[in-house]
Amino acid sequence: MSLLLKPFIGIILNGISLFGLTYFVDDITYTGGLTFFIIGSVLMWLLNTIVKPLIKIVSLPLIFLSAGFFLIIINIALLFFFSYFLEVAAFRDASLIFANAGSYVIGAIVFGLLNWTLDLFFK
Repeated sequence: MSLLLKPFIGIILNGISLFGLTYFVDDITYTGGLTFFIIGSVLMWLLNTIVKPLIKIVSLPLIFLSAGFFLIIINIALLFFFSYFLEVAAFRDASLIFANAGSYVIGAIVFGLLNWTLDLFFK
């Protein structure tokens, strides 16, 4: 796959995963329409490409001891940072709103499964 095509596909797949996240989980809402999905997909692609592998390397013993369940905690942290960054940066009313802590857990599981499934089929 081309060096320029791979990041573009990753950004599109993250946008689809964000749409699936907001579609399947009722406690998660977004504002900003298409702007949210454009900014969100680029930001989530950056987080999943740069930050997540570093966190996985650092927390490898915890991932091993918990039989992989710590990956859900990593996804929760990334979703929290993502929603916080959207709020702080104030991108033209683009925001991701979680109703409670349980919606972070469900959202992390759904986003992780969607992202994994899409990566399996398209990368």
